[in-house]
This record gives sequence, C-alpha cells and structure tokens, in this order.
Amino acid sequence: MYIVRDSPKTGAEIMSVMEANVQGWWRPSPGSIYPMLQKMKDEGVLSETNKKYRLTEKGREEVDHPFPWLGGGPQAPRSVEGVLQELSSYVSYLEDIAESDQSKLDDSVGQIKELGNRLAKLGGST
Repeated sequence: MYIVRDSPKTGAEIMSVMEANVQGWWRPSPGSIYPMLQKMKDEGVLSETNKKYRLTEKGREEVDHPFPWLGGGPQAPRSVEGVLQELSSYVSYLEDIAESDQSKLDDSVGQIKELGNRLAKLGGST
C-alpha cells in the first residue's frame, strides 16, 4: 500500500517499484501481484481507475496506523479456476505494458498470438 501512497500506479509500475526497492534481487510475478491488488480492492483499501491503483480513505487510515499484515504467501494454483485466475493476472500485466510502452511487447507478438490460438482451441474455437 505504501507504493501507491503518494501517487496512483498500474500493476506493472508497482512491480517495478518493488523490484527497484530490492535493487533487482527479486521481481514479483503478475500471478502474485494482481490477485493481491484485487483482494485489496475487495477489502476496500484500494480503488482502481484507468488501470491505476490508489488508496481509498480506508487504505490511508491503514497506512497511517499500520498493523502487521500476516497471511500465507502466494501458492501455485490447484484448480482450473486458480490457473485461469493466475492467467488473467498475467494478461492484466501485459495490458499494462501495452498501454505504457507497446514496444516492450513487439518481440513477443508472435508468442502472444500463439498462446491466444492455443487458448481459443481449449475454449472450442478454431
């Protein structure tokens, strides 16, 4: 929450700030960040406008009066629903990248299309 305290950020920007904070030693995955952001929205501590996350009044109160947030870390999906949820997180990340700098995806367009085709086949499309 502290990352969006001063200004709204996209999920991709939040990941970059987190990576910079540990000097590149670790980068969170979209599969862990986007579900966390959704959970924080569901809890009312974040809101999202134009793909940018910002603190709500409730979130500001929690930042001003912090309590340790304990809980389980990210886990590998254990069901089809879990896999689809994680896949959705990665798609959200790619959408953020496309909006901020499409050129970062230029070398991956073929692979993105291939994955889209494979997913379409799973959904019954040809």
